[in-house]
Amino acid sequence: MRLNRFVSGLFGLLLPVLPVLRLAAQVPLLSPEAFLGYPLGSRFTPYAQVVAYVEYVARTSPRVQLLRYGESYEGRPLLLAILSSPENLARLETLRTDNLRRAGRLPGTPHPEGPVFIWLSYNVHGNEAASTEAALQTLYALAHPDSQRTGSWLQQAVVFLDPCLNPDGRERYVQWYHQTQGVRPDPNPLAREHHEPWPGGRTNHYYFDLNRDWAWATQQETQARLALYLQWMPQVHVDFHEQGIEEPYYFAPAARPIHALIADWQRALQDSIGRNHARYFDASAQLYFTREVFDLFYPGYGDTWPSFNGAIGMTYEQGGGARAGLAVRLPEGDTLTLAARIRNHYMTALSTIEAAVRLRNVLLTQFIHYFAQAQTQPRGPYQAFLLRHTSSSDRLEALTALLDRQGIRYGTLSRPRRVEGINYATGLRQQLEAQPGDLVVSVYQPAGVLAQVLFDPEPSLPDSLTYDITSWALPFAFGMEAYALTTRLDPDQPWISRPIPSNAHSQPYAYLVRWSGLNTARFLSALLTAGVNVRVATIPLRLGGQRFEAGTLILTRAGNAHLGSHFDQMVQETAAHYRVPTYAIASGLAEDGPDLGSTQIRLIKRPQVYILAGPPAKATAVGEVWHFFEQVLHYPATLLTADQLGGLVLEDGDVLILPDGSYSSRAVAIEPLLEGVRRGARLIALEGALELLVGQKGIALKRRNEPEERDLKQPSLYRERERTVLSRQVLGAIYPTQLDTTHPLAFGLDRYFTLKQRAQSYELLEEGWNVAWLEAGRPRSGFAGYRTSAQLTQTLVAGTQPWGKGSIVYFVDNPLFRGFWYAGQLLFTNAVFFRE
Repeated sequence: MRLNRFVSGLFGLLLPVLPVLRLAAQVPLLSPEAFLGYPLGSRFTPYAQVVAYVEYVARTSPRVQLLRYGESYEGRPLLLAILSSPENLARLETLRTDNLRRAGRLPGTPHPEGPVFIWLSYNVHGNEAASTEAALQTLYALAHPDSQRTGSWLQQAVVFLDPCLNPDGRERYVQWYHQTQGVRPDPNPLAREHHEPWPGGRTNHYYFDLNRDWAWATQQETQARLALYLQWMPQVHVDFHEQGIEEPYYFAPAARPIHALIADWQRALQDSIGRNHARYFDASAQLYFTREVFDLFYPGYGDTWPSFNGAIGMTYEQGGGARAGLAVRLPEGDTLTLAARIRNHYMTALSTIEAAVRLRNVLLTQFIHYFAQAQTQPRGPYQAFLLRHTSSSDRLEALTALLDRQGIRYGTLSRPRRVEGINYATGLRQQLEAQPGDLVVSVYQPAGVLAQVLFDPEPSLPDSLTYDITSWALPFAFGMEAYALTTRLDPDQPWISRPIPSNAHSQPYAYLVRWSGLNTARFLSALLTAGVNVRVATIPLRLGGQRFEAGTLILTRAGNAHLGSHFDQMVQETAAHYRVPTYAIASGLAEDGPDLGSTQIRLIKRPQVYILAGPPAKATAVGEVWHFFEQVLHYPATLLTADQLGGLVLEDGDVLILPDGSYSSRAVAIEPLLEGVRRGARLIALEGALELLVGQKGIALKRRNEPEERDLKQPSLYRERERTVLSRQVLGAIYPTQLDTTHPLAFGLDRYFTLKQRAQSYELLEEGWNVAWLEAGRPRSGFAGYRTSAQLTQTLVAGTQPWGKGSIVYFVDNPLFRGFWYAGQLLFTNAVFFRE
């Protein structure tokens, strides 16, 4: 379900209160066991039955209202149960708007008293399936009208319970397990029921990890959830997970590194809630750990993102996951059961509510202070972020769409202003003049902390032992001219998308469209799919008094005679749909550069695209490519397994994409594929897929080996073993590249920053074209071990090699990283459509 479909009339979807109360007075509330017909923990509950039970509880209990806030890509409903006392539910809208005043998102003074908002999120990783089972048990305990203990909590709290954030992934796992299990669970760790096949149930339909997507909201499920979350703004958020079967239970406080903008009071309250959990685990003599592994740095998690929105964001991890099944034998001889996993998540859920209610006054007071400070005395080194209006309009539109999803305010200026700040491109401080039309994001706003985090050009990393990437600033991802300002700059005008220029002409000689971003790419995709012949200028030209750079799309009447009178209508309507400016040209005679009949104006052949979608490719890497074609580019692509590649005959114009993975010649036979490239196909290899090509006869790609260290040094200490390994690693750092903008692979780009996640490197190509490369081996932003600098200096980032009539495209780093690396998506699009 698309965003505009479920945001509209959001609160009208709440189940009516009065019928629920009447029904609750007549019918006792059934437990999950009584309703489902089996004890929780004896089997995994299919999602349809999860939905049925949640809907039943909402109809039956006076403590529950239910919201269907969206649906997954596969059409499964996304549900949120809202639990509180009947009195609180009767004035729920008043409580919501009052809480938004606390968060500074509505004007006015909030009431000094009110319930604490607690949000419980389950099963974001589909194969961590104990979470949803625990959610059902927690829902029953809170909703039961005879429970005085939970009833007293709900007088002082509103609990938001999302039983399953990732129903598609969960159902993939549950159905596989049901098909695989025997009459009784086999606890032997070698049994097949403990070895989930590719792609696994962790990810959503497009194999995206939804617990990395909170900050970018590229996925439908995340977009729906954030739209809802920002209308409630809880003080506490818990993300329920599972980890390896041998691990005891983990709960907050979190491990280092902890982002500098996580407030001291947030850390202190994590500790208080964690101590409450410890009482229960101690009483039952269970093992647990805190302050290890699970840090609070990367903003895309279900603990960090809520933290940057003023909540106490926490991850809870139960040992188990896909390997646990219903029962698995542990090395020490004990058997870990699904029932035990459910019990522990149930215990920490209730303990969280208990602690939050006890800490309610502190939570509400600090919550109000957090957002007041964000608007008047923001923390952090920057006052605002400025993005030049000279950036392409569709990049600005894509960025503002992301900011809208995150609830971050922005605007522009009515007059020029002199300011000072850090240039993202150079990393240097400079003075500049902010202009009307520039996009300005001030940190003096309710979402100021989140804005600081997402735009920070150099996040402060207090400890390099982190769980994820260490830099992510949006101007780098979008490849835009931008500045992190140390001068306060508040926009005084709303930012409005530029009007689309038009020089209407009834039947021009040709239409020209500048190649500037993904809107233009979608425009090209739609026309090629509709059978329109499109050409591309390979060098700049001047027509109609305007300069058009290489990459400009040219739609000539000649060559499209088969469309007849529909040609103009198709071009104009498609351009309007994608907000793409078109320039009608009356003559093919150029004032400078090639005429439109020149060989420098090349026909774009509509490619048949194939994607390897199975082992040895990584599921998440496949998903990034698959999602890009279907949901971003809107261009058809055929997914194939490795077995099918053996029988694939690539022809002229075909494109084969090998996503990142662990490749070997036994898994994928490369020689037949290279023969297809000789006939005119294009092979696009990403990250780990490059290893399939290295060493093949005629392949120019060569691995850069790690330089030898000649200096004598003291032996490393065992306790420093992790840091010794880190000295040779790159943890999601951002590097500026040198870019050959004359090559088709770089059309539409004037700069490119690559996000590097590994120190693996390759020499510059001696045959072919080095399109993007690292001049120096130190990152502009993020962590890279000191031993990686020499290894990465003068190395390839992206390049091409002619191969017969076709070519091979090498991407050392991932241009489609988690669906938000906008500039990389354009680079990748060029690889699909443009040839040398």
